[in-house]
Amino acid sequence: MEVIEAAVSKLAEQLQEARAESDRLFGILKPEALYQRPIAERHRVIFYIGHLDSFDAIRICREALGMNSPDAELDQLFLAGIDPDSAHLPTDSPTDWPSLDQVKAYVKRCRRRVDDALDHVSEEMVCMAIEHRQMHLETLAYMFHNFDYELKAPKADERTANRHQAFPTEEWCEIPAGEAVLGKARDGSFGWDNEYERLRVSVPAFAVQRYSVTNGKYLEFVNQGAKLPNFWRRHGGSIYLRGMFEEFLLPFDWPVYVTQQEAHAYAAWRGKELLTEAQFHRAAYGTALGTTRTYPWGDSEPRDILGNFDLKRWNPEPVNATPQGDSAFGVSQLVGNGWEWTRTPFGPFPGFHPHKAYPGYSANFFDDQHYVMKGASSRTAARLLRPSFRNWFRQDYPYMYATFRCVDN
Repeated sequence: MEVIEAAVSKLAEQLQEARAESDRLFGILKPEALYQRPIAERHRVIFYIGHLDSFDAIRICREALGMNSPDAELDQLFLAGIDPDSAHLPTDSPTDWPSLDQVKAYVKRCRRRVDDALDHVSEEMVCMAIEHRQMHLETLAYMFHNFDYELKAPKADERTANRHQAFPTEEWCEIPAGEAVLGKARDGSFGWDNEYERLRVSVPAFAVQRYSVTNGKYLEFVNQGAKLPNFWRRHGGSIYLRGMFEEFLLPFDWPVYVTQQEAHAYAAWRGKELLTEAQFHRAAYGTALGTTRTYPWGDSEPRDILGNFDLKRWNPEPVNATPQGDSAFGVSQLVGNGWEWTRTPFGPFPGFHPHKAYPGYSANFFDDQHYVMKGASSRTAARLLRPSFRNWFRQDYPYMYATFRCVDN
């Protein structure tokens, strides 16, 4: 009993920490930004202020425990996000949403109800609430990235010197044929439904770039006629990177953030391909001895020296900045500094079953329009760095902190 109580207490503490982090994130916006929509494909910010705690109350109190809600209409309003294609964008107006005071009061009621219910709900449901919020910390960060700087009031600006840095020499790592272990075993620890079941795949030998494609290398592609990525800006004869809180001259040794379509086009231009999900796993977690690692660097817990993740930075860092985080095959930053686009459509593993508490989480996106991303960005929480975790977006979605590297099969 003491062990169970300690586990519940630890999860409750983690939920409180995640709440505090989301409150801090909303705090970087000035009030006039809260009813704006920083990117066309997503809700206005005010929705997310209500959604994070609405999700917790709906899943934990209503769905898991059968409790009646005093805020049924607001629950419905803040129930679900959106993922429209470019032809079906939202058309709501600011006046369609409650006032900020009303939303804040709703959030307080949701948190009070959830806190009262934590001792009566499964650890799985609390983990779902924590990870849902942590995933939104990242999606909100890239949304806020697109706001005009005057709408943000950063507590600590992450400034970058206005200078180009030489991008590292291109290197390739040989990955021998072997087994890739995808998915997650049902071992009692939390996982989302698309992570199951565990799957073993034979992967032929291939070569992969040691580093993600840099801004400097991608600039060569742009100079051949490709369009600028979403995070780049041209001012006069120079190209700048749009950072979270300021623009600065394009750092040549940072990973380029692009869409899956742009990544695929660059790889084709080079006569190469993108990683498959199985190739990513083989390069990231496999070893020449046939064993499987917990993380690319081994089995030790994530630390700053091993990669750019867990809210370490707002912006990327050089692709060769964290060699201690390299995989057994010498591939750098497979976790952290930017999600890795793959050429694998997002779909179920054999044995997939929708989670009964959240049946639409994955299944709604098994449509051959979304592609798997692996790894992590600087804004990805540490608990989401497990190998089985899968991210996905539409192939033309330009806002994610997502990079890529080329494969020679």
